[in-house]
Amino acid sequence: MNRRAFLTGAVAATAIGGPIAGALSGVGGVIPEIARNLGPLFPGAASAQATTQGRLASLGLAGAWLNSPPLNADALRGKVVLVNFWTYSCINWRRQLPFIRAWQSRYRDDGLVVIGVHSPEFAFERDIGNIRRAARDMEIDYPIAVDNDHSVWRAFGNNAWPAIYLIDAQGMLRHRFLGEGAYDQSEAVIRDLLREAGATVGEDKALVKAAGQEVAADWINIRSPEAYLGFALSVSFTSPGGIVRDSAHLYRPPASLRLNQWALAGDWTVRSDAAVLNLPGGRLLNRFHARDLHLVMGMSTPGAGVRFRVLVDGKPPGDAHGLDVDRDGYGVVDGPRMYTLVRQTGRVAERQIDVEFLGAGVGVFAFTFG
Repeated sequence: MNRRAFLTGAVAATAIGGPIAGALSGVGGVIPEIARNLGPLFPGAASAQATTQGRLASLGLAGAWLNSPPLNADALRGKVVLVNFWTYSCINWRRQLPFIRAWQSRYRDDGLVVIGVHSPEFAFERDIGNIRRAARDMEIDYPIAVDNDHSVWRAFGNNAWPAIYLIDAQGMLRHRFLGEGAYDQSEAVIRDLLREAGATVGEDKALVKAAGQEVAADWINIRSPEAYLGFALSVSFTSPGGIVRDSAHLYRPPASLRLNQWALAGDWTVRSDAAVLNLPGGRLLNRFHARDLHLVMGMSTPGAGVRFRVLVDGKPPGDAHGLDVDRDGYGVVDGPRMYTLVRQTGRVAERQIDVEFLGAGVGVFAFTFG
């Protein structure tokens, strides 16, 4: 996923960002970065280069903790630690989550400690109630450090969602991987570090179960990049007249869309981070090529959900309906999160989606694909 101010680049399977914004994820590949003995992360370790960046001590900068009392470097000394940077509406992280859960379950008794550092992308992801709800719905029971001001993110020198950092029992950073993929490689490092720490690790590996939004992307068929709908990072917007910033405006759809173009119809206010619907009946259109289409959206004010209807190439989606809509294309915006609107079955082809909202107050943030 991207974020709003510090756009640093676009990488498939990885979202690269700065401490207040993020970056575009694209469509293929990953950034593996294996870091052997890059420096100690515990305070007082024998290296003059052990600065704030990368230290487990930075976990003390987290504003809150879920599923655990606050953890610090002293409490983690002698443990193998996996630090996973995430934000709950990020599709790249969501597809990584089954592996994180499986490793935590398989290797916890061998001495592995998993810590999820939630560094938010969108404003709604700063709400601890939303984070807690997401953790419950996604069956996350390992410790979560709530990093709303990105202090831990900066201390680690991180720039991507998702990101994995593996730290050995002596506090040395031994492995860093940015993005999705290379799971066998990361698990092999976990097993090696646990053995180095004296654990007897059996031959059986973690059992990974993925379903719903967590299934692997169909990378071969993704030809659409993530599309942000706020004006700060918006590209390929095609409603006549372009975007009117921070003001209510009556948008019209173009006569047609080309691949990866999007448009609005109806009365919307486009903010830096999202487009917010002012009156019922507004529409959001996108032409895409991918098996899955996801849309990050929520309500501009808390309250009852808003119904919407999805058409694919002008028709109800039928078998191509996503997890959050029925065969006729109907769904409800019930909170700020990522919604799966389309999952093509059989041959994946270029399609056009038309989302009509039957009530006002919906905010739409980003399209992502899988």
